[in-house]
Amino acid sequence: MKKILVWDWPVRLGHWLMAGGFCVAWLTADSETFRLVHVVSGAIVLGVATFRLPWGFIGSRYARFVDFVRSPTAVKDYLGGLLKLEPAHHAGHNPAAGWAIVALLGFAILTSLSGWAMYNEIGGDLLEELHEALATAMLIVVFIHLAGVFSGSLLHGENLVRAMFTGLKNGLPEEAISSARPLAAVLLLVWIAATAWLIAT
Repeated sequence: MKKILVWDWPVRLGHWLMAGGFCVAWLTADSETFRLVHVVSGAIVLGVATFRLPWGFIGSRYARFVDFVRSPTAVKDYLGGLLKLEPAHHAGHNPAAGWAIVALLGFAILTSLSGWAMYNEIGGDLLEELHEALATAMLIVVFIHLAGVFSGSLLHGENLVRAMFTGLKNGLPEEAISSARPLAAVLLLVWIAATAWLIAT
């Protein structure tokens, strides 16, 4: 195997924008001073997540849900290999990571929409508690995801964090995607900007 292009620009850019947006939103959650920062950060998370849904059907090979959303049996087999310190290598997301991504997207959308409702004074205390519970659940999935990244990097001997910057992972030449889809990344940024403007105004 050699280094091949696996992650396109929308996947990479969306990953880091969602990670950054979630971190900032979490840190500013209880601050009245930075309330607008919190709202915009949540809007960025929502923008990435809602873009990622259609991109999961029309994006490059490893961005598509059909490539990484596997059966419970596949997840069980992968985790079994992980416990034996011999996990199967996947050019794209492994089966366990695939379901973590689905969970993150779901929590991102639900948390952001409940936050938007609160920002518009809809729902009262009950919605506030739901918003906080969803954000906490998303944080738990983030930690599980980070544990997977660490173990995968260690056991496969490749830096998965660096791969999400460069787009390059270990794989066979025929497994590489043909383009990083830079124009789609521009569309992602436009979509995020529009989402943030609509949410914050």
